[in-house]
Amino acid sequence: MATKGLLQRIGIEHPILLAPMAGSGGTPELAAAVSNAGGLGAWGGAYAKPEEIAAAIRRIRSLTDRPFNINLFAGGYETDSKIDPRPMLDIVGEAHAALGLPPPGLPPVPFNPFDAQLEAVLEERPPVFSFTFGIPSPAQIAMLKTRGIAVSGSATTVEEARRLAQAGVDAIVAQGAEAGAHRGTFAAPFAESMVPLAALVRGICAITALPVIASGGLMDGRDIAAVLKLGAAAVQLGTAFLPCPESGAPAPYKHALLAATKDTTVITRAYSGRPARGLTNRFIAMVSGKEEFILPFRQQNDLTRPMRNAAGQKGMPDYISLWAGQGVTRSRQMPAATLVETLLAEMSGAEVVRA
Repeated sequence: MATKGLLQRIGIEHPILLAPMAGSGGTPELAAAVSNAGGLGAWGGAYAKPEEIAAAIRRIRSLTDRPFNINLFAGGYETDSKIDPRPMLDIVGEAHAALGLPPPGLPPVPFNPFDAQLEAVLEERPPVFSFTFGIPSPAQIAMLKTRGIAVSGSATTVEEARRLAQAGVDAIVAQGAEAGAHRGTFAAPFAESMVPLAALVRGICAITALPVIASGGLMDGRDIAAVLKLGAAAVQLGTAFLPCPESGAPAPYKHALLAATKDTTVITRAYSGRPARGLTNRFIAMVSGKEEFILPFRQQNDLTRPMRNAAGQKGMPDYISLWAGQGVTRSRQMPAATLVETLLAEMSGAEVVRA
């Protein structure tokens, strides 16, 4: 399916997709703004309760009549931990002390909420559903398709893309090694699945005729044009949209992105228990060399959430998960619709002139 075919299938004008960004960065307002600009907005509901997912879908629908995407984690949860939590509680406790918080408590090992979350998606029927960290069951994919929902999954390797194609997805998100935030790897150890985006797009296009959506380090129209020439049908951008006013990222997070003058991103499990790319900071350094004490995903994520929330409120980026792709030094701040317009102009080689 060519680019035009994918756009017609989803019902959007431009091959620009917003990354879902579950957590503070993604908001219904940001999703709607991108959709209204002719791209495909997205909202990540992986940390939300079913009723919150339903509310978010209804909120997006109140802000746009264009297509949008809802994303969930289809795997990745570790429900059995034999790690002694005391060393990690001590590390996080040091951060709590710096933030003026009481000592942290150990959150329970969470159950996998995917099945219940998906029920809310099936009930609300968003135009597009995407997933990462695994693959839903054949029955679940069949239910999505029966309801007329377009389905895409993320792959970090050609083998993962092959499994997604066999599962019956409508499109594949190729997550290159350059991508910010969590690695979507599910078929092999993440360290063996760090494939650069260009090679990944070429490799996936070679084994399937499904539309490939390129994601990872893309920040401007020149980046987009380059991966479209490699065979991608569309692109997905996250870091580029985080500084937008519609983004929910806390102010110190946005400032860190805009202030970046070199790529200091690292892959870390310190914040969530799962490998993710972000700007290095004090908390990552505190955990460095002590990775054996990191709790499972997403218990580690729940443990660090009070720290991250307080740091955002107090303007202390040293204790925030500053997820970012390797193109972070080219971050810029403008409304989401203006960014889409700018990306399109850059793709065509035109200059954007503004008063």
